[in-house]
Amino acid sequence: MNILAWIVLGLLAGAIAKAIYPGRQGGGILGTLILGIIGAFVGGSVWTLLTEGTLAITATGLSVGGVVLAVLGAIIALFIYYAITRRGTSY
Repeated sequence: MNILAWIVLGLLAGAIAKAIYPGRQGGGILGTLILGIIGAFVGGSVWTLLTEGTLAITATGLSVGGVVLAVLGAIIALFIYYAITRRGTSY
């Protein structure tokens, strides 16, 4: 996939994932782009694991199914990121 398609997929998937995921996420447009691209890899890898039974780092394409997988992957990436970086509550 060429770089322009990666940018479009990243922005689209990242923006949708940020709109769906509860809470406020920062990062601006660059953070959204990176989140969407990571989501494409996570979603593609999970899809390959579920369909073929092998764990491989793959990315989704720029299609409706690819965007859905990238959004789901971006939501998973957001969940993992906030689970790792969650600060303890101070009383």
